[in-house]
Amino acid sequence: MQKNQKNISSFEKIAQKATQFTGSTSAFILSVGIIVIWIITGPLFNFSDTWQLVINTGTTVVTFLMVFLIQRTQNKDSRAIHLKLNELIASLKGPSNRLIDVEDLTEDELATLSKYYQLLADMAKKEKDLSVSHSIEEAVDQHKEKYF
Repeated sequence: MQKNQKNISSFEKIAQKATQFTGSTSAFILSVGIIVIWIITGPLFNFSDTWQLVINTGTTVVTFLMVFLIQRTQNKDSRAIHLKLNELIASLKGPSNRLIDVEDLTEDELATLSKYYQLLADMAKKEKDLSVSHSIEEAVDQHKEKYF
């Protein structure tokens, strides 16, 4: 799939560039350099409250912005991973298509689903061939006499 750069908004471009830069060695070196300069200038400003306020304000603003940038990046990566997993599930014969978009379930629904898969895992531990069952229903049918 080819990226269509024409349809990317200005904000998207800025966010992508910021994400790429902030995760780079150059950004780390720049940050260390700023801290070193700030420390060196301490005696020039007699370690005043203003001198301390400059670094405190700067780091607070950067931290505030980075929280949103990191969350945006994680959301985008998470969505891409889910879409890839959905494609794999949808394209394979065997796995349940009911798990497509499972990330949209409520916490209670996810807990219920997790219990089902724990049951399946427990059944698989008793089975010599782990690929025998592909769904909860198949596993329950195959193992009725062992568990019920």
